Amino acid sequence: MSHSTSSATTRRSGRHLAEPTPRLVLLFAALMMVMLLAALSQTILSTALPTMVGELGGVDHMSWVITAYILASTVMMPVYGRISDLLGRKPILLAAVVLFIVGSLIGAAAQTMGLLIAARVVQGLGGGGLMILSQAAIADVVPARERGKYMGVMGAVFAVSSVAGPLLGGWLTEGPGWRWAFIINIPLGVLAFTAVSVFLRIPRPGRAKSLHIDYLGMVLLALATTTLILICTWGGQQYDWLSPQIIGLALTTIVGVIAFIVTESKVKDPVIPLSLFSDRNFTLTTVAGLMVGIVMFGALGYMPTYIQMAKGVDATTAGLLMTPMMGSLLVTSIVSGQIVSKTGRYKFFPLIGMVITGLGLWLMSTMTASDPMWKLCLFIAVFGAGIGLSMQILVLIVQNSFPNRMVGTATASSNFFRQVGATVGSAVVGSVFVTRLHDLLAERMPPAAANAPISANSLTPGAVQGLPDALRLPVIDSYNDALLPIFLFMAPLTLIALVLLFFVVEKPLATKIDRDVVASDSDEPGESIGADPALHGTDPAVSDPSPATLEERSDHYAVSSRP
Repeated sequence: MSHSTSSATTRRSGRHLAEPTPRLVLLFAALMMVMLLAALSQTILSTALPTMVGELGGVDHMSWVITAYILASTVMMPVYGRISDLLGRKPILLAAVVLFIVGSLIGAAAQTMGLLIAARVVQGLGGGGLMILSQAAIADVVPARERGKYMGVMGAVFAVSSVAGPLLGGWLTEGPGWRWAFIINIPLGVLAFTAVSVFLRIPRPGRAKSLHIDYLGMVLLALATTTLILICTWGGQQYDWLSPQIIGLALTTIVGVIAFIVTESKVKDPVIPLSLFSDRNFTLTTVAGLMVGIVMFGALGYMPTYIQMAKGVDATTAGLLMTPMMGSLLVTSIVSGQIVSKTGRYKFFPLIGMVITGLGLWLMSTMTASDPMWKLCLFIAVFGAGIGLSMQILVLIVQNSFPNRMVGTATASSNFFRQVGATVGSAVVGSVFVTRLHDLLAERMPPAAANAPISANSLTPGAVQGLPDALRLPVIDSYNDALLPIFLFMAPLTLIALVLLFFVVEKPLATKIDRDVVASDSDEPGESIGADPALHGTDPAVSDPSPATLEERSDHYAVSSRP
């Protein structure tokens, strides 16, 4: 570094700013928009789905509109993470946004169920990278010590979208039409693409010249993940758990997993390096994250249905009644992130988060259909607070355990297992819930109902509220007793996660970004986010290892050049 460059860097490092640089603010806004696309795509169709499949004549294939997206996005998560570590974050993120836009265009124009499902597959192929690469891109430009506040806000995006998505989907369906649930993604996607193109400027990874794509590992991962998700989706519903179809899928999953492990142990650049699991923090937080996924989506998936049935409200009101849970998740996610950035301490949050999540599950399991509405809102708010304290901190712990060249792979791998947990949790809870509901209805319905049997498959909130009390009350009680005790059965999973997280080593959060570099994406490296070398020890003005605040160095993040 020349004397003039060093002097200029020193002057910048001594400058105290009240706010992050405009470029970082705009980049963060762009990444938030990308994450919003991913979050809304998982929730906006929930209220539009009955109308969509009714118009296209595909009620029998309704579940595939959701399953197709989950399958494609889950399979692609580790692929995006690994490829972005090898080729660079920016081009892969832009490709994911383009795929998502293309899927939205196909969905908006779909005239058949087949085309609609294909659109959701294409959306999922892009959507699998939106969340992962946004989280990894923040790790590219913000040191771990400062990252907590950003990760907290990113976590809050999902809290907001889980309420806003169904409400927006319902409003669009009743207004301009369900196709606008796809059309709305197009301008948002174009805006996100433009913003990422302009503001995300980071060095390309140094390993690009020795690229070896693990195609076989990707195929085996896709096979094993697909068969596992199909087991969870079909088991106990479309097919019996011991049917030849489910047993065949289970055997295929086992063979696929074994073949994948063998492949990953031999290839040069595996899609999920087995070496990740040699890091204790990664293994512990990944397993704990899988437990969180099971608990979170197992509870969230059926709570709106329970509220409609037990409380006699419409879908929109049921969505609004979920607001206390999302509000508490939003607050705890943001506040915990701010505290982590200020103190550098983080282990406490997921520990207390697991305790509060378990408490929330227990409280929800004690509810009865006659309980007042405020009690329901309070109990689900407790549950949401626990999730908010845990989810994004687990991602931060994973990212802090690896050098920048592995951040995408580690983030994607951890999120992949959490998504698998979410799928398993939703499917298992749904299967157990439906089975228990059938049994309880058969047991509790009065003899007068024998001539007009009540089937769980034909019950709707409106139909239940129109029944006479002799039939309505047993149905409501059956819904209550079929679903809520399952929450208590899931509570031990939070205890397992608590024990695992207790053994996490609280490593100091990195105050700089180390990575291998071949060149900057910008023609003016000194102006690029992440391109200034001032923080990796070459500048005496910032050689002090004590953590610096983002305001002290918001326009120059470290890049370590290695021979």
